[in-house]
Amino acid sequence: MTAQIIKGTEIRDQILEEIAADVKEIKEKHNVVPGLVTILVGEDPASMSYVTAKIKTAKELGFHEIQDTQPVDISEEDLLGLVDKYNKDDSINGILVQLPLPKGIDDKKVLNAIDPDKDVDGFHPVNVGRLMIGGDEIKFPPCTPAGIQEMIVRAGVETSGAEVVVVGRSNIVGKPIANLMLQKGDGANSTVTIVHTRTKNMDEHCKRADILIVAAGVAGLVKPEWIKPGACVIDVGVNRVGEKPSKKNPDRMVAILKGDVDFDEAKEIAGYITPVPGGVGPMTITMLMRNTLRSLKFKLGI
Repeated sequence: MTAQIIKGTEIRDQILEEIAADVKEIKEKHNVVPGLVTILVGEDPASMSYVTAKIKTAKELGFHEIQDTQPVDISEEDLLGLVDKYNKDDSINGILVQLPLPKGIDDKKVLNAIDPDKDVDGFHPVNVGRLMIGGDEIKFPPCTPAGIQEMIVRAGVETSGAEVVVVGRSNIVGKPIANLMLQKGDGANSTVTIVHTRTKNMDEHCKRADILIVAAGVAGLVKPEWIKPGACVIDVGVNRVGEKPSKKNPDRMVAILKGDVDFDEAKEIAGYITPVPGGVGPMTITMLMRNTLRSLKFKLGI
């Protein structure tokens, strides 16, 4: 048996079409579109690339998008003032401050200054608390975990009563996806275990998972024999393990990316599996756009 491949690129395209349709309808009825501002400090190449992708997606969806790039030597006080400016801007529904920030600026202080009702990344302590409470209290689920849950649901995997094992306890993926899968409601109602570096017999926990979500950041951590036959395997890991010539331009080297699971071996055991790349990765920006749309809907009361 070869697993069904859950392609993040295909699910991303479906959701973006849904968002675009909603944006068009809201514009026609209310003469307003979602507003998103991305604050980038400095010129870190990885950050610039990620921000560029966000901007491109937002514009394609018809959002009001502002790219606010600041010099690397901006003071913490001035950056906090900029965040406050957008907190008060009624045309802005989502505020993103791209991390990492330069030395001398407290990331946590800046992120916590964002209005929780415009925190479309879902990292503010208020939104973390809303996630813990669950139900209608959840406004902005963190983007990567929300994307994972969406992939599981759209693949048709049963979650109610399922044994879910999450490998990794990060604040960005591990903890929030565990909380999402614990909630009452569709796409959840699961029994969840989190395993981590101090867990004894990690393999034994993984072997009983109906849904195995691996977000450890260690290439090949989960062995094929750890996977329950027929399980749904969501591989969040993106690890650079070397370089190879580009197919389009052989003179240029590109990174070789591997997940936390050996895809080729695991796909012969699992029932469903995500590839790396092309799996969870495309979902993060997609869910960011959906959260921004949600922010506008909350404001309009629709």
